[in-house]
Amino acid sequence: MRIINEFFKEEIKITLYHWNNRYLIKLEWQLFEQTYKVSEWDVTSEAELPEILDEAFMTSAKKGFQEMAHALGTALQRLS
Repeated sequence: MRIINEFFKEEIKITLYHWNNRYLIKLEWQLFEQTYKVSEWDVTSEAELPEILDEAFMTSAKKGFQEMAHALGTALQRLS
């Protein structure tokens, strides 16, 4: 697995990888991770990967992180 790039965008750490004919877009926020797999044939080059991370995508990802945090919090409360 090869790391292409690492950077932060709106408090989210983003790591781009190339592995097994795929690009992986890994987003990390607090204790949570989201990973998206993109076939290398769906983009013309790895330079296009940051273009996927537009405002609409990031808004959706942030909502996903909030839902993950809520689900974990609810599950942990049931343990008490």
